[in-house]
Formats: sequence, C-alpha cells, structure tokens
Amino acid sequence: MISVNNVTLAYGKRVLFDEVNIQFTKGNCYGIIGANGAGKSTFLKIISGEIEPNKGSVDITPGERMAVLAQNQFAFDEYTVLNTVMMGHKKMWEVMHEKDALYMKEDFSEADGIRAGELEHEFGEMGGYTAESDAATLLSELGVKDSYHTLLMKDLSANLKVRVLLAQALFGNPDILLLDEPTNNLDVETISWLENFLADYQNIVLVVSHDRHFLDAVCTHVADVDRSKIKIYTGNYSFWYESSQLAARQMTDKNKKMEEKRKDLLDFIARFSANASKSRQATSRKKALEKLVIEDIQPSNRRYPGIIFKQEREVGNEILKVEQMGKSVDGRTLFQNAHFDVHRNDKIAVISRDPLATTMFYEIINGKATPDTGKFEWGTTITKAYLPNDNAEFFKGNNDNLMDWLRQFVPPTVKDVDEDFLRGFLGKMLFSGDEIMKKTGVLSGGEKVRCMVSKMMLQNPNVIILDEPTNHLDLESIIAFNDGVISFGGVVLFTTHDHQFMQTVANRIIELTPKAMIDRLMTFDEYLADERVKQLREEMYAE
Repeated sequence: MISVNNVTLAYGKRVLFDEVNIQFTKGNCYGIIGANGAGKSTFLKIISGEIEPNKGSVDITPGERMAVLAQNQFAFDEYTVLNTVMMGHKKMWEVMHEKDALYMKEDFSEADGIRAGELEHEFGEMGGYTAESDAATLLSELGVKDSYHTLLMKDLSANLKVRVLLAQALFGNPDILLLDEPTNNLDVETISWLENFLADYQNIVLVVSHDRHFLDAVCTHVADVDRSKIKIYTGNYSFWYESSQLAARQMTDKNKKMEEKRKDLLDFIARFSANASKSRQATSRKKALEKLVIEDIQPSNRRYPGIIFKQEREVGNEILKVEQMGKSVDGRTLFQNAHFDVHRNDKIAVISRDPLATTMFYEIINGKATPDTGKFEWGTTITKAYLPNDNAEFFKGNNDNLMDWLRQFVPPTVKDVDEDFLRGFLGKMLFSGDEIMKKTGVLSGGEKVRCMVSKMMLQNPNVIILDEPTNHLDLESIIAFNDGVISFGGVVLFTTHDHQFMQTVANRIIELTPKAMIDRLMTFDEYLADERVKQLREEMYAE
C-alpha cells in the first residue's frame, strides 16, 4: 500500500500540491489525470522519491518493490538490451553481480563459500535463474526481436529504446508500478498487449496517460489532480468524465428535485456497471462501482476548448486524386503504389507502422515535399487546413503577440477583421483576457497546437488534414478536438495514436506500407480485427 500524508509542494508562489492525503491499495490501477501543468508527472516523482515534498511524507508497505518507467533513453547506452531489462529488478541485479564477483576470486575462502550460498538462495527466491529467459520473453512480447537482445542500447532506434525501458519497468512483477506516458511511440498491437498485461496485473499501478482508450482499458480508479488537491474516484476515465459532466448539468438545473438527480446518477452507474462486464477488469471494476457513494460524484472544474470547423463551401465531386505515389528517404522505402480517390463524407485514417511515412505523405499533398513516383491533384473547390506534426516553421523567428500572429492567417475573403473577431477564435482555444498579448516565443508545446487550431478554424476549410493532432494536448483539449472532428461536415484525413479518436472519427482506413497500400471502408477496430487484413499487413511489411 502507498499512503500519501499531508504532502505539500510549491515552487515559489506556484503551489502544485497542498496537504494531499490519499491511499493507493493493491489490486488497483490508478489513472493520474489533470490539466497540463497540474503536476501529474511531478506527483509520480514524489511517490518514487525522486522529488522531496516541502511537507508531508509518502509511506510504502515495508518490503514492497517499486519500479518506475525510466524517461532518460540514454541512461543505459553502454548496457546490452537484455541486461537493461534485468536491471529493472535492482536487488536481484546487485545480488547477481556480488555472487559472480565472489566466484571470480582466486583466493575463494570458506567465508566466501558461505556468503555465495546465501546469495544463491536469495537469487533463486527472486527468480534469478529464469531472469534471462523471462526478460527475453518480455522483450519479444513488446516487439523487440531476439536479434536485438544482445545489442547495446546505444545501437537501438528511439522507438525500440522506449520498449526496452518499458520491459525494464515491468520485469520481475514489482509490487508498485509507476508509468508516465507508457504508450508513447508504441504501435497499436503493442499497446493492446500492454492493456491486457495491466488488466491482469494484481499489484498497484499508477499511470499517467493522455490515451483515453488505454485509461479505460486498464484503470479501476481515477486520481484527479485539480486545484492543488488530488481526489480518487472509482471507475475508469470515461466513467469519471461522463459522471462529472452529468453532475455539472444537474448543478445548473436548479428546478430538478434532489431525488430525481439521485435517480439519474443511479441509472447512470447501473448502465456503466453493466458495461464493465465487457472489460478485462470486469470483476474488480463492477464491485467498486457497486460500492460507489452517490455523493462522491462531483462536477469537473475543467475548461474545454470550443473546436468548431465551419465550411465556407461544400466540397465538389473532385476532392483529391492520388496516383501511384511512392516515397523513399535515405534508401528506406516509406511507401509506394499509393493510389486512391477521396470522396464526399470520407473521414480517412492514414496509418503506417513507420510514422515518417504518414508525415511524408501529408507533406507531399500539402506541397511541402515531392514524391519520388506518381502524382496527386486537388479539386478546384477545396479549401484545406493542415495541422502538421512539426509546427516549428510557423513560430520560427516570430515573436508576435497571439493576436498579431493569428492576424497574418486571415483569409483574403474575410473582411472587417477587428480585435473582437480575432479574440473569438483565440478564446475558443482558451486564450482569454491578457493571454492574447502573450508572445509566441514563450508558448508551450500545447499552447502552440492550440494556436494552430485557431488558425485552422479561421480558414473555414472543407478539408482538414491532421498529423498527430493530440500531441502536447491535455485530455480536455483532446476530447474537444475529437468531438469537433466528429461534428465536422467536410472531409478529414488524419493520423493519430489516440485509439478513441481513431475509432470514433474514421469511416475509412488507408495504410501506407513499403510494398503497396491497403484501403478499407470500415472503422479502426473492424480493421484491426479483420483476419484478411491482418494477413495482408504481415505480407506488406515482410522483409
């Protein structure tokens, strides 16, 4: 068990946590949620002991082992992949090295023999004799091939390093597992494996993630970081979000009787509890929901952006035609034989196992790169708005205030552009009051994305192109973005690692591969479950 007692942490006048008192118990997975900057990652560092609070303490049941997903990809560069994973069990790693050092002594004494025997017993108790095979199995399940296991970490690509560090955290069944954005740089198959692994996990898990589908799949509880406090709610993220929205609506309905409000909440809990039976964590989650006290449900204090894309004109019959397009970079084939037409009402998820392939495709159709083969053509009725993965060029060498920055993107067809007009678009993205005078040079990653979305809405597009739109955004902005794209009446081409965004928006999937493209009219979950598609995908990526 983890007990957090009166924990307070402040940096100057900024108070992150004020007298926080909560407990985390065995058998539960807690999703740590909160707005960007609320202190989610900092809280995990307080739990792990990396950061000392100004006041209060964190008490852990004696003898329990904690594992933390390492964030520094270069910390283990001089170790092999297999050894890096085994180092996740620090005590076992130390015992192994002390034992091996004793056996290497030339003057091995009787005392050394006794000590070696003690270490052998301790090593066995910790599962040391199967450690190497256990680590290898874990790596393989996370998509790290056997041929990489003996390489040094410094010789791996960044996305493989992330998987090795995740294996390190999971290795040896720790009593407490702290995971900060564990799904970053993982493909959908690996994320699914991790969801199943954590759903079956019997110990304590604390996880920070912006992936709603992942939080829903693994969490039994939500720990909400808000206004310098942390409150734990029963249920996964969707239950917390929907119940808090219901509570907020009830709060504004002053004419509704208390008993009717209570009945609405009970009905909501009953429906959600029934849905929990579909989850891998059905038993624990359903039992927890049945014990839920109605008064525990509180409205959220979060602010949600207003992301609304309006078409100045509808698309015509000719939208986008792509013919036999291919692209390679540094001798690596990203994709080839891409050949398709975009139609009215298409909301196309463009996917690939190589993230550079989708980014390069978007850069090509937006005129920022050229294909090696093939061509593309946009229809004459099209007005595009593009959210690139890397938005640095829009802010480079520019230190305007937000209002002047946005003014330069006003379409020529728009007349009478005054301060209130621009404030309206910035206000939708939660830039209010004096914030619109903030200089672009001091913006955070999330603030830059919100500026880019303001720019897109300003353009009144009938086609929107989104390359990883949820990067740098908090959950509130992701939900608003997701809803805005669902409601948009035009055409959408997009790529995202957010499973729920993908599933709720896309009605067509196009996968770019090194050999050809796959094109299916279906939802993302249907695409992943289709056995013929699975076989075809393996053929397309086979070396």
